[in-house]
Amino acid sequence: MTPRTLIIAEVGVNHNGDLDLAKRIVDAIAVSDVDIIKFQTFTPELLMTSATPKAEYQKTTTGEEESAIDMIASLAFTREQYRELQSYVESTGKRFLSTAFDHPSLQFLSDLGLTLFKIPSGEVTNLPYLRDVAARASDIIVSTGMCIVDEVRAAVDAITATGFPRERITVLQCNTSYPTPLEDTNLRAMVTLGSELGLPFGFSDHTEGFSASVAAVALGATVIEKHVTLDRSLPGPDQHASMEPDEFALMVRTIREVERALGSATKVVSPSERVNIPIARRGLYAARPIAAGVTLTTEDVIALRPEARISPMKYDEVIGATTTRAFDTHEALDFDGLSSSDAVS
Repeated sequence: MTPRTLIIAEVGVNHNGDLDLAKRIVDAIAVSDVDIIKFQTFTPELLMTSATPKAEYQKTTTGEEESAIDMIASLAFTREQYRELQSYVESTGKRFLSTAFDHPSLQFLSDLGLTLFKIPSGEVTNLPYLRDVAARASDIIVSTGMCIVDEVRAAVDAITATGFPRERITVLQCNTSYPTPLEDTNLRAMVTLGSELGLPFGFSDHTEGFSASVAAVALGATVIEKHVTLDRSLPGPDQHASMEPDEFALMVRTIREVERALGSATKVVSPSERVNIPIARRGLYAARPIAAGVTLTTEDVIALRPEARISPMKYDEVIGATTTRAFDTHEALDFDGLSSSDAVS
């Protein structure tokens, strides 16, 4: 059977720094068959300078008056709030995850007991960060937005150079435009990443809708990450490119259906269709009344449903055989009633 896809609901900073809103988002998405509910943990002054500009999509969604560092500062939780949020997520039966953007945050999440770490696209070229993650993680997911294959390979090599097991790394195709135009999604690159690096692969989806995520699962993605929010009309940099709870739940259900449909790579006769074999397959029948002692020609034999004693694949063995008894029209032929040096039972 197809392995279960790890589905990550990326709340990120869509809580707008409001713990109550964060919990409401958790409640709304925890009813789906999602695996992980993820947030972001950062210290603003360890992430950017005061002069760092906003991304273009952030200017569109939050305006240009507020600086980038002030924007993210307003979206940060305290350490105690993260602890409370972790407990709240786990109380729903889901796994808590947060992406750390600096070394103290990595330490904090490690102290919370996290062993799965997600490397965001912007940190793929941050060697000290990569090594710090490798020192703490038991499993690593790497988003690869803005990267070419050689940059991803260098990051993976840096991680494995620490002794981290290569097979515990999953790479995600990602585009960091919010939302990502479908024509820039490039899902086939996900498969390329997996094959060239010899790693499990997945997809961090910033497109509108979820057709790309479903297609990614069909292409072999083992991880799907999708931004979620309670309401796309809420203020905040990522809200408009996020999925609301009902749509997210539909995506999860669709992915689970696709998993069931993918099945295994082995071509087999399924239990549900086995009963159709006798009805849908044909057998060889007498096309007209045939007396005993007749050498059969193509005019004497017809392939009809249902399946009979002689398969049409034995047609060449039947033509030219001699009947040892009579057959009525549409009576199934059988080798007991035929005699030929080439006929086999």
